[in-house]
Amino acid sequence: MTNMSEEITPEMPRSRRQKWLKLLEKVDQFLSFLLEVTMAKVPIRWLHMLPTVGLLTSVVVTIAVATEPSQSGPMVIPFATDGVQRAAITLDSYSYAPSHVIVEAGKPVELTLTSVTTLIPHNFIIKDPAGGLSVEQDVGAGKTVTITFTPTQRGTFPIYCDKRLWPLPSHRDKGMEGTLEVR
Repeated sequence: MTNMSEEITPEMPRSRRQKWLKLLEKVDQFLSFLLEVTMAKVPIRWLHMLPTVGLLTSVVVTIAVATEPSQSGPMVIPFATDGVQRAAITLDSYSYAPSHVIVEAGKPVELTLTSVTTLIPHNFIIKDPAGGLSVEQDVGAGKTVTITFTPTQRGTFPIYCDKRLWPLPSHRDKGMEGTLEVR
């Protein structure tokens, strides 16, 4: 269970900071909604429902943060019997899981990308012309897509999502990035 009195600090692991920032974002959205409703002079019977909505929202957000899978260390992608390196990557609200994958150069890689979001589309980008990598795949909310590529050069390459809703920061700015390590 998440410690609700915990402070957000730079020393805190990134995945834990992301959980807290998501929770704070949800609380901020809810408080903005309350302010809008109050200022709009809605019928008084609707105002009686606000405490129930607030309680349900806080319970759902707390459960979502507490049950979010923890980010473990790097994942070495195993070889299948046909020589292809296969793995599944989950695209969630501003995160990839696993966020660090390790593959071998010169061998095909097949990644199954699954978005577990219900509204927000994401993408999976690895762009490094010097490293011979150019992968860009959109993944709609709730959709699964499979991509295949063969890394030719060793190195460490950033993975990121560049989706954004103007004027908000991009998903990458909100922490949706990872690492492809080619050995």
